[in-house]
Amino acid sequence: MKFIRFLKECFKVIVRGSHRYYIWLAFLFGVIVWGSTGYIQQIKQGLLVTNMRDPISWAYYIGNFTFLVGVAAAAVMLVIPAYIYNWKPLKEVVIFGELLAISAVIMCILFVIVDVGNPLRLWHMIPGIGTLNLPSSLLAWDSLILSLYFVLNLVVVSYLLFNHFYQRETKKRLLNTLILLSIPVAIGIHTVTAFLYNGFAARPFWNSALLAPKFLASAFCSGPAVLIILFQILRKTTTFEIKEEAIWKIAELMAYAMFINLFFFAAEVFKEVYSDTEHLVHLEYLFKGVGENRDMVMWGWTSLIISVIAFLLFLIPATRKNVITLNIGAILIWFGVYIEKGIALLIPGFTPDVLGQIYIYRPSLIELKISAGIFAIGFLIFTLMTKIAIAIIFENFNITSLKKKPA
Repeated sequence: MKFIRFLKECFKVIVRGSHRYYIWLAFLFGVIVWGSTGYIQQIKQGLLVTNMRDPISWAYYIGNFTFLVGVAAAAVMLVIPAYIYNWKPLKEVVIFGELLAISAVIMCILFVIVDVGNPLRLWHMIPGIGTLNLPSSLLAWDSLILSLYFVLNLVVVSYLLFNHFYQRETKKRLLNTLILLSIPVAIGIHTVTAFLYNGFAARPFWNSALLAPKFLASAFCSGPAVLIILFQILRKTTTFEIKEEAIWKIAELMAYAMFINLFFFAAEVFKEVYSDTEHLVHLEYLFKGVGENRDMVMWGWTSLIISVIAFLLFLIPATRKNVITLNIGAILIWFGVYIEKGIALLIPGFTPDVLGQIYIYRPSLIELKISAGIFAIGFLIFTLMTKIAIAIIFENFNITSLKKKPA
């Protein structure tokens, strides 16, 4: 019964807010409805309404899935310094990393659902009804570890907020065990995702042992970038406070991750260019174009240039500790990694195909509508959970304050 009351009070929190809060919710609901119209059309007509075809069967949906798995894994960037090194300024805000992870995993699942076309095709992944094909199927491993990571973060967040609400002491041994367990699982979700790409031996652009660590390095850039912007928005719109040194520490850790990501990229480029085999064509398609087909060149260079600029902004202490350049760097690295995983990884991996043919892929309006709707769902979930967390942890909304209110 206590948990039911906790949920009821949480519902009361999310239905109250300022005009800006209601406008933001109305905007998100509008985008969700707009995206739903695209999904209904896709259900009726099939994946033909997308621009995916046999030569490129993984495209914008799976690109978003790959990017969001990294965002979900990035909660580790707050957990490690806060709980492994017991750095208190970050302990206060770890919960927001976990809320971001929950929202990102939900979006990942939704992108997989829309990518398979008819959602009824997923019945075989339901335990007890279908067959997961464990341990041979990497897709099965990916679904299991994503589910485990989602449950871990949901349990930790619920346990923290529930105890804060009832002003009860948390069992530190239990909490620390769950949080520390989330570290290898977070690393695992992006590692298994990288293995999904590695598993295609006929796709040499993905067939690299560096892909998994490169995925993790880029993830530790993009996820914290979202949190840096979020923390500053919350400071201006709520009673939430975070120390400047915590933001600067996150930015410093991002600089290290960005350097590793760029170093891995340079190592891959050297291997392909110096060996000069026929597999170099995929990298050339991304940065030079093949013949008259140069549609990916702009995306490849844009991702690389803005990532290097962001790295320099975070590397130099003066720009890292300046609010304007810090925010510019966060936005640049977010877009840099998004382009890298959402476009520059997938399309060149399929192009040219095994017959040497080039299929020009661009997301259709349906794909863009559905993707926008899924992102809006994720932002909505994150917004509502963040509002509850701030009310309970930072605004002292608890059972005692409710009892003090007049009947």
